[in-house]
Amino acid sequence: MIKNQFLIFVIVFLFLNACNEKTTPKPDAYFRISLPEHEYQLYESEDCPFKFEFPVYSKIFDDNETQSEKCWKNIKFGRFNASIHVTFKPVDNNLDSLLEDSYTLIYKHTIKADAIEAKDYANDSLKVYATFYDITGNAASPMQFHITDSVNYFFRGSLYFNSVPNADSLAPVIVFLKEDVFHIIETFQWK
Repeated sequence: MIKNQFLIFVIVFLFLNACNEKTTPKPDAYFRISLPEHEYQLYESEDCPFKFEFPVYSKIFDDNETQSEKCWKNIKFGRFNASIHVTFKPVDNNLDSLLEDSYTLIYKHTIKADAIEAKDYANDSLKVYATFYDITGNAASPMQFHITDSVNYFFRGSLYFNSVPNADSLAPVIVFLKEDVFHIIETFQWK
């Protein structure tokens, strides 16, 4: 009988002491990301045969990698830890090979991508022909695009985040930056 009373005492003691611990609730979602208003400024360089509008909350830098060429740029979004890497090539009877290289770079993401959707854009009066690629899933680059005049120039861009790809946590920023990429394409002009 004493053993049973002792056992009941221990159980009640543990039960009462267990209730004293304060717990902290864990969040059910990702942190809220405050997004700025979309505003744009003109990018134009004397050395490069193109111009376009880009977001005021980003900065354009020359690409200083060893294999980079003239008019290769990085549009950096410091607030979002992201960059659009831009390359430019003159077309010299090699548009098919430039397009093939672009497709190869885009479709390398099929390993992690859930889907890749292409959207075409054309402005015949400015001779701007573009294709935007929306890459969904945990791919390293959630969007890429190329722009050409079909004769002289080829311009390519790809968005990368400087973090491990997580489509769920990056979704609000990806949707936000998609509008900026569309704006770059829609305001793009050859000089």
